[in-house]
Amino acid sequence: MGIYLPRGPKYTMAHPVDEKALAHLLSGVAEGDVSVQAALDGLRTLPYEQVEGATIDHHRELRTGQVEAVYGPGKTPLEVRSAVAALVARATGAVFVTRATRQQFQAVSQVAPEARYHERSGLVVARTGPNGDVLGSVAVVSAGTSDQPIAEEATATATALRMEVDAVRDVGVAGVHRLLDHRARIEAADCVIVVAGMEGALPSVVAGLTSRPVVAVPTSVGYGASFQGLAALLAMLSSCAPGVCVVNIDNGFGAAHVAHRILRARRQDRD
Repeated sequence: MGIYLPRGPKYTMAHPVDEKALAHLLSGVAEGDVSVQAALDGLRTLPYEQVEGATIDHHRELRTGQVEAVYGPGKTPLEVRSAVAALVARATGAVFVTRATRQQFQAVSQVAPEARYHERSGLVVARTGPNGDVLGSVAVVSAGTSDQPIAEEATATATALRMEVDAVRDVGVAGVHRLLDHRARIEAADCVIVVAGMEGALPSVVAGLTSRPVVAVPTSVGYGASFQGLAALLAMLSSCAPGVCVVNIDNGFGAAHVAHRILRARRQDRD
């Protein structure tokens, strides 16, 4: 007895990533291997699940192709652990905790032993995306060494989302000749993430040198008048170079997810 599932629900931005799990469950019912009650128990927590201090949105991956992330600040290690345990039990894609402490990471490790902690950025990759073809390539271009915590967050996130990453470091506009030496590497990528603080000029320069979409990340690096990244944010939003989108200050995680959506949409168009 075959099970019919539509290719994609009306409102999703990607083919449902948990469709195989749902099909397996329904097939089990059809073949008599899974009772109706067991199937109901399995389906009950598909939309969302109440855990310690949070309500986990399991259908976010179905709707957007990206798993709900856990934001570490303000949460106890127990709350972070409970959220991650629920996510890794249901999700098929990468699971993250952002801005996590080492204590939170240690709690996560109890339920996700394969988890990795990137201490400089505070990013926990509780689980990477499924093995398979690389989605595409991303160049992560950073202005200075002080921007590396944010660049690391973008790099580690993109890698876990199954993108190939080429990190181009310390090529700020104060020595623009350093950037020009890497033009071929940047153009070879499918998408470019540019991380910069201070005056935030680097994304405009990069966007003027490449045909690739540019995701700009302002950082809070800089002296007084940089206003903890506000000057860089406004400069990037005011860029005269077309093809630049801008995420929030210090949001390397969000930049990698923008790149992921760009590359995923391109892959689907080709398929």
